[in-house]
Amino acid sequence: MSYENILSKTHDGITTITINRPNKLNALNKATINELNQAFKVADKDKKTKVIIITGSGEKAFVAGADISEFADFDVAEGGKLAAKGQELLFDYVENLSTPVIAAVNGFALGGGLELAMACHFRIASDNAKMGLPETSLGVIPGYGGTQRLPQLVGKGRAMEMVMTAGMIDADTAKAYGLVNHVTTQEELMPLCEKIAGKIMRNSPVAIKGAIKAINANYKDGVDGFKVEIKQFGKCFGTDDFTEGTTAFLEKRKAEFPGR
Repeated sequence: MSYENILSKTHDGITTITINRPNKLNALNKATINELNQAFKVADKDKKTKVIIITGSGEKAFVAGADISEFADFDVAEGGKLAAKGQELLFDYVENLSTPVIAAVNGFALGGGLELAMACHFRIASDNAKMGLPETSLGVIPGYGGTQRLPQLVGKGRAMEMVMTAGMIDADTAKAYGLVNHVTTQEELMPLCEKIAGKIMRNSPVAIKGAIKAINANYKDGVDGFKVEIKQFGKCFGTDDFTEGTTAFLEKRKAEFPGR
């Protein structure tokens, strides 16, 4: 499938999706959000894809925010619809994807860019990365899940400060806050993401899918995460991956998971 605003390639079980609008610092517009939805959908259905890595083109930005020119003249109803549709198509969609998604944050991740990174299952940053939610400086609040996911990751107080000040934090601060898992050089960013993806791919994709569901359940209102874990744990016992994993362990050999 060809795209105008993104690039997607699959190699050795990893699909790398690159937001390719360098002249706009990879800012998210409607067209890009729609293309990302399609690319994630294709990758998630592709049996060859075991891990997805998302990054931005160039060396300056992962995603420097949303394309403000698209919504500067919106009214109340249009603003609400913009947030709801974006969360449905991309941010909530990525968070609940059954295929692991790693955000390779290679520069500025601001506004919608940080919200996209936070929707991924975890984040790795280059040492030049800058992250923040500057929306209050524009007279609006984060609308793609930022007010919900940021406190989950860094705590309420830090999230309040970041949103209220509209300031940026650097990669080392983001790591100290728990917002990113690792910080490395820009040159080593993708190799490190691919190395971690390789470790993920050695494990059962069926079990990983269940683990994503169980972990996410803890952050959903009205959902008992323990019950979801029990259900997903039990379902594992009916899979070929469980049979292979336990047999390989008892036979002291490396498991070859069939993914079912």
